[in-house]
Amino acid sequence: MGVNSNRVEDFSSHRINTESVMPGMEIHTVCLSPKKTTLQKLKQRLSEIFFPDDPLYRFKNQTWRQKLILGLQFVFPIFQWAPEYRLKLLRSDIISGLTIASLAIPQGISYAKLANLPPIVGLYSSFVPPLIYAILGSSSHLGVGPVSIASLIMGSMLSETVSPRDEPILYLKLAFTATFFAGLFQASLGLLRLGFVIDFLSKATLVGFMSGAAVIVSLQQLKGLLGISHFTSKMQFIPVMSSVFKHRDEWSWQTIVMGFSFLVFMLTTRHISMKRAKLFWVSAAAPLTSVILSTLLVFCLRSKTHKISFIGHLPKGLNPPSANMLYFSGPDLELAIKTGIVTGILSLTEGISVGRTFAALKNYQVDGNKEMMAIGLMNMAGSCSSCFVTTGSFSRSAVNYNAGAQTAVSNIVMATAVLVTLLFLMPLFYYTPNVILGAIIISAVIGLIDYQAAYCLWKVDKLDFLACLCSFFGVLFISVPMGLGIAVGVSVFKILLHVTRPNSLVMGNIKGTQIYHSLSRYKEASRVPSFLILAIESPIYFANSTYLQERILRWIREEDEWIKANDRSPLKCIILDMTAVTAIDTSGIDLLCELRKMLEKRSLKLVLANPVGSVMEKLHQSKMLDSFGLNGIYLAVGEAVADISAMWKSQPDFPEDCNETRQCKETKR
Repeated sequence: MGVNSNRVEDFSSHRINTESVMPGMEIHTVCLSPKKTTLQKLKQRLSEIFFPDDPLYRFKNQTWRQKLILGLQFVFPIFQWAPEYRLKLLRSDIISGLTIASLAIPQGISYAKLANLPPIVGLYSSFVPPLIYAILGSSSHLGVGPVSIASLIMGSMLSETVSPRDEPILYLKLAFTATFFAGLFQASLGLLRLGFVIDFLSKATLVGFMSGAAVIVSLQQLKGLLGISHFTSKMQFIPVMSSVFKHRDEWSWQTIVMGFSFLVFMLTTRHISMKRAKLFWVSAAAPLTSVILSTLLVFCLRSKTHKISFIGHLPKGLNPPSANMLYFSGPDLELAIKTGIVTGILSLTEGISVGRTFAALKNYQVDGNKEMMAIGLMNMAGSCSSCFVTTGSFSRSAVNYNAGAQTAVSNIVMATAVLVTLLFLMPLFYYTPNVILGAIIISAVIGLIDYQAAYCLWKVDKLDFLACLCSFFGVLFISVPMGLGIAVGVSVFKILLHVTRPNSLVMGNIKGTQIYHSLSRYKEASRVPSFLILAIESPIYFANSTYLQERILRWIREEDEWIKANDRSPLKCIILDMTAVTAIDTSGIDLLCELRKMLEKRSLKLVLANPVGSVMEKLHQSKMLDSFGLNGIYLAVGEAVADISAMWKSQPDFPEDCNETRQCKETKR
């Protein structure tokens, strides 16, 4: 081969010095990567795994003073934007902060009820966590507070073992402890840069899980909307619907009229805001408006609406400390840890995806690992101040973005509004009907039922759609935690399926070029006489080596059958295009060795084309390249075809039907 690289010393035993075999075609040398020590390789590999974004690049070539400032900005993003903050930004942040506060206050109370916690805990959770996130978070638009799915998960998992009615203190302790472990888990993922763990929840499984959870949450609110006092605590479709119709004698027409009237009102405002983005404030103000109007109605008609239950007394004052309530020993500790990890994963997934969504709209970047640490520390601190699991809410973040938020100051303004409410306005919520809380929850979670995304999955990827259905029906008919487990299981199964059953295809030459592509995809591609060109589109591991061997032998058998049926020139060479083979292990190397020996017995030549650096290095270290010889490995498929064809032509017994005229007449399968 002609040499076109200055790194040939590591591959000198495999260099081929020949002239170009056809005009414009030079046969290049396949080179190894530069030599590195084991420590250097390990360092590079770990850097690629855990630090793909190179977070410390800013610290290079900086003075110690500058490094200190950059370090503070890295740990506390508030030091990055606060020095540049201007009063002209304050107006936008105040407006957006007050707007999301009008949404956060009723939602906080409602989501606390969803988690079977006292309503006041929902307001506590809308005060401390936003303040902490404003200091540690890197998103300018994330609206922080309780969210429906995490509240549902916590309520369903804890109530399966501990009754919030019979053991309210223990239940509260477990809720705070679960929040602590959720935060610890989240912060650990960020600190250890293990954010890829949450990637096992694919979009398809999340669409199904969120939709199923939204349906269950909505059905659970029928208790409040219908005025039922005795209702099942189970979170499956059949028990919930059975309980609804079993207690028809408890239905209250007054509650039904009020609940569905305000539900229609909030859904209508939501529809208006979706149609006209400038009217975002209509849906944002609807929950608080509903709370105010319904409270006034119940207060004014309290002598005639005795069947409508209301919240009752809510204590005034700041968050009481709850560090002494954390439950670190006892028989229910395992339950708290398990609940914390599950709610931590879900809330983390939602918070980061929401933050990245709005960051993309404003063309700035959100650091996923810093977000994990911020959300984790926020929940750990919250667990010590009477808060339950919080994260970035899509509804609050959308309102925050549309209201014109510029920085995380909007979260501080929201927390201030909640503080004023906690200190002075709590008595006003005494007559707030419980039915309104159910209507607020339904109007908030109904947007999680994304049928358009499910339809898109059906059109694009049937396996993704199957994963979506599995997680949806798992949540609906088994349980919410089991539905999440099914979602993760289906995602892992899909990964294993792709790894163990990789795609392979037959390639042909596009006439007049040196381009080789799939015969089934391109009509212009045609077979090259005496060659079978196969592309493998995945790493070659122990998990798929047996399958690949069987599949390659099948390709060869089918090619022989096609040749006999069409009276073509006999098969003499198999070329494996290794461009998409990003890695190989010892089982993969054994596969290539065995395949080469099997093909040699059939007088067939095996050639590798374009192996990547890491694959080439392992082949070299295993001494396998020696067995392939001088003409066994090439930089490109085109070069392999040209060089081997020229070598055949130079042989005295070269068959007449393999000349170029024959090649031009060859057609694809």
